[in-house]
Parts: sequence; structure tokens; C-alpha cells
Amino acid sequence: MAYILVSSCLLGNPVRYDASHKRSHHDTLQRWVAAGKVIAVCPELAGGLPVPRPAAEIAQAAGGKAVWLRTAHVIDNHGEDVTPAFISGAEAALRLAQKFHIRIAILKEGSPSCGSSHIYDGSFRGNKIAGQGVTTTLLREAGMQVFSEDKIDEAAALLLQLEQP
Repeated sequence: MAYILVSSCLLGNPVRYDASHKRSHHDTLQRWVAAGKVIAVCPELAGGLPVPRPAAEIAQAAGGKAVWLRTAHVIDNHGEDVTPAFISGAEAALRLAQKFHIRIAILKEGSPSCGSSHIYDGSFRGNKIAGQGVTTTLLREAGMQVFSEDKIDEAAALLLQLEQP
């Protein structure tokens, strides 16, 4: 069976910084859950951050790649550098994906960990920019296909291709 790595908050788990969730009711995702194909991950919890926690963004309008290159940091809205937790959580997500031979992930858009096409600019003013989060960057560099919750149909099409004998 092919597994899919999915952000825990999309499954209804209250793991976001404000102890909320962003449950997706997408039919395909619900079928995957029912079939036991989903492996949940919250990189921020895996990195040791609590719930609730201060909101965090990648500083300097940089993306996940800059964090890995050590040219940018993940900063919370209290000014604390939480980069080590984000890196540790991304590494834990990759280990989980490797353990289950996962090739597809559906992660929460906009997150400094999980964003796949946009993130926030680091100003804590709600400004979105093109970019990807710390975990998405690592997973993609490891060869995984990462989709947002808005691209579940695309992920499903790829999964069908990968499951062909």
C-alpha cells in the first residue's frame, strides 16, 4: 500500500500554533484516511514546539531553502529564534516519510514548515509571498512530491500513477 504524508492539522488535530486545526473535508482525503493510507505529521510538534505556541514566520521574506542554507531564521512573534525546532521537525518528517516509503505529501499551505507555494513574509502582517516552508523544502530535496490542501486532486492523480504495476 502506498502511504501519503499529511499535515496533522488537515486531519482535524488541534496542533496549530493557536491550538486550532484546519480540517480538510475533501472526499479523497477522507477515503485515504478510511483506507489507512494516511500518515499524520506536524513538523512543529515533532521539533519540540508546544501547543499553543507563538506564531512563527521565516524572517526577511525568505523561504525554507534560505533556512537550510543558514541565511534566514524562523522567528516567532515574540522575537525568539525557533529555527532549531523547525529544522528538527523537518528532519523528523523526512525520517517518517522514509520509514513508510512515502513519495507524496499533502501539507498545510502558508505554514513556515509546510507551505508549498506560499508562506508569510516574516513581518507578521499577514503578507503572503511565493515560497515554501522548511519541511517542504527538505522533503522536495529528498525527491518527494509535496502538494497543498488545495491540490489533493493532483496528488491523487499522481498516486494512481505511482500505484500502477
